[in-house]
Amino acid sequence: MTSRVISLSNTVAGVLLSLVALTFTGSDATAQEGASPAGVWLTEKGDARIQVTHCGSGICGKVVWLRDPIDAATGKPQTDDKNPNPSLAARPMIGLPLFNDMRSTAPSQWAGRIYNADDGRFYASNIAMTGPTTLRVEGCVGALCGGETWKKISGR
Repeated sequence: MTSRVISLSNTVAGVLLSLVALTFTGSDATAQEGASPAGVWLTEKGDARIQVTHCGSGICGKVVWLRDPIDAATGKPQTDDKNPNPSLAARPMIGLPLFNDMRSTAPSQWAGRIYNADDGRFYASNIAMTGPTTLRVEGCVGALCGGETWKKISGR
C-alpha cells in the first residue's frame, strides 16, 4: 500500500512539475516570439521617446522626441549640456544615443551601460521586457539602483 501511495505521489508530482515547466516554457517562448524591444518607447515621465533597435548582437537606444525640445534659456534646441566633455556638450538631445550594444543576458533581458543626460555620465544598466509593451530600464551605481518602466508606443 505504501509503495502505491509513493508511486501515485510521484506521478502527481511529475504531472504538476510538467505543467509548471510547460507554463514557464510557454511564457518564455511567447516573450521571445511576440515581444521585441525594437520600436519607440515613451519614458515613465512622458518627457521623451526612445527608439530601440537591434544593433549587432545587442540592442541600442536613442532619443527621437522630447516633450520640451527647445531650451527655454537659449530658445534653441536642447543639447547634451551636462556632458563633462566639451566636444559632446553641444550635441543635440534629439538623436542622442542612450545605450549602445546592450548584450542579451537571458530571453528578453539585456545588460550594458546607459547614458544619463541629467548628469552626463554612464551607468551599469539592465533592461528587461516585462510585457509585450513594457520595458523596465534600470541604472546602477555600485549597489544603488534606480529605474523606470517605459511603454511601447510604436514598432514591433
